[in-house]
Amino acid sequence: MSHLQINQEKTTRFLQEMVKINSVNPDLYPGAPGEAEITTWLADTCQSLGLDIDIQDTAPGRPNLIATWRGLRPGKSLLLTGHTDTVSVENMHGNPFSGDVRGGRLYGRGALDMKGGLAAILGAVEALKENGFQPLNDVYLGFVTDEEYASIGMEALVKRIQPAAAILTEPTDLKICIAHKGFAWLTITTAGEAAHGSLYETGVDAIRMMGLVLAELDRLERQVYPTDPPHDLLGRSSVHASTITGGLGLSTYPDQCILRVEHRLLPGETGRMIVAEWEQAFDRIRKIEPQFDAIIDLDLYRPGYHINPDAPIVRLIYDAYLTVCQTQPIYSGMHAWLDSAVLAEADIPTVVFGPGGKGMHAAEEYVELNDVFTCANVIAEAIQQW
Repeated sequence: MSHLQINQEKTTRFLQEMVKINSVNPDLYPGAPGEAEITTWLADTCQSLGLDIDIQDTAPGRPNLIATWRGLRPGKSLLLTGHTDTVSVENMHGNPFSGDVRGGRLYGRGALDMKGGLAAILGAVEALKENGFQPLNDVYLGFVTDEEYASIGMEALVKRIQPAAAILTEPTDLKICIAHKGFAWLTITTAGEAAHGSLYETGVDAIRMMGLVLAELDRLERQVYPTDPPHDLLGRSSVHASTITGGLGLSTYPDQCILRVEHRLLPGETGRMIVAEWEQAFDRIRKIEPQFDAIIDLDLYRPGYHINPDAPIVRLIYDAYLTVCQTQPIYSGMHAWLDSAVLAEADIPTVVFGPGGKGMHAAEEYVELNDVFTCANVIAEAIQQW
């Protein structure tokens, strides 16, 4: 089938209706509604497009949707996917769920991250259906929960289906993203000995002990990681102190201090490696401070991701982009973590390609509508070439 044009009015309406639905992740903002309402909307929309639907519970009131466009024969299935949850709307300007269109941009929480990508998937399928196209192989549309926190949605989806490859429509400014960072969340707890503030002989200051830990964090961030070989697309690893708590009162030696730390990791770096790095740091501290006592917990680890530009799914998007845009695409990496790493761990090669805009997690968020339409056209072309 020759290159077709996306119905821009319908695609914009898909996006507006999704942005108007509050799908803030309840693990990030307790009491938020989560993904149930938007999943219901997506199920109705996919049914109207003639797709088979499968609702998959990932947590109470937090369902995935897997919609299937049946192919002419069994074979290598393709997954088009993205997440339905958003971060909170605190401190946003105006109505965060307006879906207003101004100057070729659509505004609202989740417009860019990543309902614009979801609208591109729907716009591509709608246009192909309208033109009578029938895929040779099954095409899955996977709309998943919880990417903004722990990715329980994608973890559940890969247990239900096993596509041959996937296209994840996270925002990439229409660049082909083939790498992203991972992360590790750690909790470090230093122990002290509570005592009256005057009893320096018996009191052990847990906060002072944590200061030694922070000095090691500073050493990693300023001296170690900047000298490591950088990734071509992702740069270097990084670490920062996220939150710190401790203390019992002005006149009391603190018996405990708790530091939460985030590492951003390059592909190949693991949570175990980071824990080992900190245990070595604790050994250095103990040599200068015999009273030092600390434990470390790895709360959550997600790996980084890299896929070879010559992988078939990457070449598919490359060729589709070339056909639609008549120009060479650009390869990129993303410093944020994405669900593509979960797909990769399930042996599903994944390329990331989506629209552009500004304001992810910010006070004002928008997506460029022309990017959404272009993304939809590229996806439609990729489906035809698959």
